[in-house]
Amino acid sequence: MTLGNAPDSGSDEASEDLAAKPPAAPKAPEDRYVNRELSWLSFNRRVLAESENTDYPLLERLRFLSISGSNLDEFTMVRIAGLEGQVHRGIETPGIDGRSPRQQLDAIREQVLALEDRQQDSLDILCGLLREEDILIAQPDELEETQQVWLHDYFATDIQPLITPQVIDPSHPFPFVANGGMGVLFRLKRGKRKGELVEMVLIPGNVPRFVRVPGDKAIYVAIEQLVTRFADRIFPGFKILGDGIFRVLRDSDIEVEDEAEDLVRFFRTAIQRRRRGRAVLLELDDECDASAEALLREQFDVDAAMIVKTGGMLGLRDLDAICNEPRPDLKFPPFSPRYPERVLAHDGDVFTAIREKDMVIHHPYESFEVVVDFLHQAAIDPHVVSIKQTLYRAGDQSPVIAALVEAAQNGKAVTAVVELKARFDEERNIRWANELERAGVQVIYGFTEWKTHAKVSLVVRREEDGYRTYCHFGTGNYHPINAKIYTDLSYFTADQALGRDAAKMFNFITGYIEPEKLEKISISPLGMRDMLNDLIDVEIANAKAGKPAGIWLKLNSITNQAIIDKLYEASQAGVEIRMVVRGICSLRAGIPGLSENISVKSIIGRFLEHARMWAFANGKELPSRQAKVFLTSADAMSRNLDRRVEVMVPISNKTVHDQLLGQVMLANILDVEQSWRLDPDGQYRRMSDGSHGFNCHEYFMSNPSLSGRGSALKAHDVPRLSLYGTGK
Repeated sequence: MTLGNAPDSGSDEASEDLAAKPPAAPKAPEDRYVNRELSWLSFNRRVLAESENTDYPLLERLRFLSISGSNLDEFTMVRIAGLEGQVHRGIETPGIDGRSPRQQLDAIREQVLALEDRQQDSLDILCGLLREEDILIAQPDELEETQQVWLHDYFATDIQPLITPQVIDPSHPFPFVANGGMGVLFRLKRGKRKGELVEMVLIPGNVPRFVRVPGDKAIYVAIEQLVTRFADRIFPGFKILGDGIFRVLRDSDIEVEDEAEDLVRFFRTAIQRRRRGRAVLLELDDECDASAEALLREQFDVDAAMIVKTGGMLGLRDLDAICNEPRPDLKFPPFSPRYPERVLAHDGDVFTAIREKDMVIHHPYESFEVVVDFLHQAAIDPHVVSIKQTLYRAGDQSPVIAALVEAAQNGKAVTAVVELKARFDEERNIRWANELERAGVQVIYGFTEWKTHAKVSLVVRREEDGYRTYCHFGTGNYHPINAKIYTDLSYFTADQALGRDAAKMFNFITGYIEPEKLEKISISPLGMRDMLNDLIDVEIANAKAGKPAGIWLKLNSITNQAIIDKLYEASQAGVEIRMVVRGICSLRAGIPGLSENISVKSIIGRFLEHARMWAFANGKELPSRQAKVFLTSADAMSRNLDRRVEVMVPISNKTVHDQLLGQVMLANILDVEQSWRLDPDGQYRRMSDGSHGFNCHEYFMSNPSLSGRGSALKAHDVPRLSLYGTGK
């Protein structure tokens, strides 16, 4: 049987022609791209899988479960809420894979429920294993009598004074429950009176979620369990007919209004609105009283698909508190970041070290203190005349803020670009902005419609030969806590061209003065996309000319369709592309005719991969000295390329270039033990077969960085890496 004019299948010539013809690239959106939301859920499944990793210490596994729960909460409050909002407004704009908002919601909800079930299964297993190690997450009734007496007294003195029972009837309407709030509904009968009452007890949000019972064993009891156990103290004279524990998540996204005249005032109001946002998810314990459940369903008006009943624990994100139990035998071996030896060789003078040669600090393996010292020394140095600084997230106790305040008090001209639109950090950033302004810092809030996401410090110092500019370009935020668990890169340079470009970037943010003729860096949303396209086009041209062509990139996420299509074009031209993408990846790898020359992996391990960089072969086999290497604050997402101020910085210093390409990037590519490979079917699978392979986190913890050692580096100091393994 033949189809149309198909050649005779027995013809050798015809068979050769068919074999030589490349497969056609798929055209349907669902065959070319992965939905952003479903890819994120896949990422969180990889995080959750670390809680099931038997090679990890138990409390670290519990921490990964907590992270997975926290991630899923934020996804629900922002991404699911956003899609629901589109459905309610009748918006039918499809996602990258062609699904409408309604179709995306249907697919997401199914996976969210499955993920919730898997989280509870992981908790059950971990609770059993922790119990063997004398760490118990217990119900009050399973404790010894003396322990129950202690809990009773603790509840009476430390919990009951903080709670207020609220009856629900026609004269007492259903009370407001804040975003993330948890409570217990009780169905009660009072003596011989007819009828029943429904009362609510909201769990105080300002007390620890878990109470630790005194004793050698680490026994933790959740506060909501205490409320149900000692309800007779709250409702004396009542008979308790039933109860139900619940938790609610609300829409937490904030959309900035174009007509907002005062961003600070707008965000103060918007933060209050967020606490009262539309309910998105209602969690119930599966023993919830039927009447209480019916009332909760009615009051919160949550889509039935987003009501989760569980026999386990609500609010798994709070498990993080138990991970702080002082049991080093159940945690990763302690690790202390190294302070760069090249700075120490100059008696801690960061400016002298930078002036001698550019350097990259690789966090968390190298201490964030060098970034703090850079700013602190600038604050007290009489030769420093000005400091300019971007602030996206700075944390609660920020030494960076303290350094800027000190600099202003010492008479420096200090400018801080504080991003008010950093999600869930808006309130903290307003507080920091007020403190900075009181100290005399010129505070700028950037653009109304764009976020300033670039991480840049600029210090101008008066020296013998005139003014010299020192710069710090980072891939991560100026956040000392995150710097201990996020892998990021801090690039210090006294390159004056980079200093002039950084100054133009600040002028763009503070005065809307678009930079002309940037010498080295690229800024989004102005020219970064064009630069990336041009760099990829060079690789395409080299491949077509028979020259070596390759692209290595390391990002947190890639969702921008135009960039994905450009990488597909490069793959089809024969460019070898290796991608390390921790989280969302809407690109499909290894598809014949489309992306067969693209490989994608995700690294999930002890530290959160957060650094971003690109490398282009530039006519030579990667890795090579001729390659073009760039650090960037931006992911390959539309928001980063079109709606954020970001920077991409070329690396020309030889030692820094070697470190980023031949050490950082190559180690990420070689990692097997913590890596997940993205297969053509869109699923991620562990690369390790169970035996221990190369682990890039362990490598970096054990080996000094190249530029941090400077002239003290010997050829044998750092194990060489190759695509075939490691060795001395």
